[in-house]
Amino acid sequence: MALIEIDKDSGFCFGVTAAIGKAEEQLASDGSLYCLGDIVHNSDEVERLQAKGLRTITHAQLASLRDVKVLLRAHGEPPSTYELARRNNIRIIDATCPVVLKLQERIKSACSRPGPQPQIVIYGKLGHAEVNGLVGQTDGRAIVVEDIAGLDKIDFSRDIALYSQTTKSLEGFRTIIEEIKRRKTPEARFESFDTICRRVSNRVDHLKQFAADHEVILFVAGTKSSNGKILYNHCLDVNPRTHLVANASYLRPEWLQGAATIGICGATSTPRWLMEQVRDRAAALLETGSIPD
Repeated sequence: MALIEIDKDSGFCFGVTAAIGKAEEQLASDGSLYCLGDIVHNSDEVERLQAKGLRTITHAQLASLRDVKVLLRAHGEPPSTYELARRNNIRIIDATCPVVLKLQERIKSACSRPGPQPQIVIYGKLGHAEVNGLVGQTDGRAIVVEDIAGLDKIDFSRDIALYSQTTKSLEGFRTIIEEIKRRKTPEARFESFDTICRRVSNRVDHLKQFAADHEVILFVAGTKSSNGKILYNHCLDVNPRTHLVANASYLRPEWLQGAATIGICGATSTPRWLMEQVRDRAAALLETGSIPD
């Protein structure tokens, strides 16, 4: 039977692990807890915690709550969320990732300096929870760019300060830097700040090697995970027999045909138990002979 290996370095990053730990601690003592947005971009893990009493709410629902506890997930929140909680006597359980929190403080500090302000540009995904929190530090003035096309929103005759969403790729960030340098006028000052989390970015090279070392790759990630899509594509670039699965039910027997080695890996939002379920499902398919000849 084929060798099946789970990548030891895949799965939750530090920030997500800490957020889920705080949620489980509160659920164990109180039996219920509100969470602003999905605690992690993985529906299977969200459902597991909901069964324990976690209730996911929207920002609109938050405004109607009073005198309760609300968990803020690792992605972080803008200042307006904290102000609303204060007004409504909501106790915040803050699980913002330390890396994200440091970035928020850095951007807020840059906006509060005396004198002319540079344009704050954030390389990130529009509408992403972390990016919304970062834009909030600038009172909504920051310019969010997802790619080179988004740079058209910048005034290249004015000073520019560039930051990055913590989970973006280093390669993409460097491309944005070079393009801004190329377009800006000589009198405009440009500063870039590498705010990408190395615990995430360093996974790329490791995953590429992991994908190259196995004949078939089963990449486990939730459908909402932007980090998952990025890492999956890196694996696919190396190994064309890479398949994206949200959980074990997505697995197709024909994918495993003729494989001597099968690697299972995942996003920073993928729980270990979910990768283990995919492993067990693959093993069962191989053992029962459900693989096409």
